[in-house]
Amino acid sequence: MTRTGLGLLLCAMAFAVPVAAQTSAPASAEAAKATPDFTGFWSLERDQHPFDEELIAKLPPNTVVLDDSGFVEFPQGEFGGLKLKPEAAEAAARWKPEDEMTLGRVCAQPSIVYSIQGPFPFEIYQTPELIVFKYEYFDQVRLIFMDGRGHPPADAPHTKVGHSIGHWEGDELVVETTHIAAATITNNGLDHSDNIRVVERYKLSEDGKRLKATQWFEDPETIENNGARYIQWERKPGNYVYGYDCDPTFALEYQSVGEGETAE
Repeated sequence: MTRTGLGLLLCAMAFAVPVAAQTSAPASAEAAKATPDFTGFWSLERDQHPFDEELIAKLPPNTVVLDDSGFVEFPQGEFGGLKLKPEAAEAAARWKPEDEMTLGRVCAQPSIVYSIQGPFPFEIYQTPELIVFKYEYFDQVRLIFMDGRGHPPADAPHTKVGHSIGHWEGDELVVETTHIAAATITNNGLDHSDNIRVVERYKLSEDGKRLKATQWFEDPETIENNGARYIQWERKPGNYVYGYDCDPTFALEYQSVGEGETAE
């Protein structure tokens, strides 16, 4: 190769690298821009209506939407349209509120099936491969793996937050959770099994000030149909969650009040 030809080749290579970098950089920036940022402090809105109809429309068939998000609690015997299996119905019929107000039970964590719809705030920390949900309620922390991994084997440990994997569908975060330890569904005697499967969809409002979600679950061991909740929170910058610090002696106070009413 002549000296002139070599010079032209080196000159072409020098220009080729910046051009490639310029074509890939905007693509990466566009991808980052297209992914919503859920990072921040989120507080439950007192009014959970109206529902986001687009999210509701994506729920699978044979699903009933429980209208108990936030400060609402179903009375005993009411399960929002869920059809209980006989064994689950019998257990719920035996349940009494005072069963939970013992030293051994009053600080027992619920699973995310019940806890995420409650009136407690949480923080979200978001990266491309991992999203962290840090809840104030019982200091629960969820790791949402976004790196394409699957769930662990069925005999892997079950916890109250389970094992969560997620992916983006347009501007919606879709999270599937398994390996959830058995706990309450409606806080009135209806418990789910440790084989429950939960799928959540999260999306921001157009102004980015609200986070909307559906929480769908199936548990053939406990219910005949499927259940779901609609939940929405508002973004409150500059706030942080506090430690929950459940004190089991609260049960003793509850029992003493009950004994006083009985004596009267």
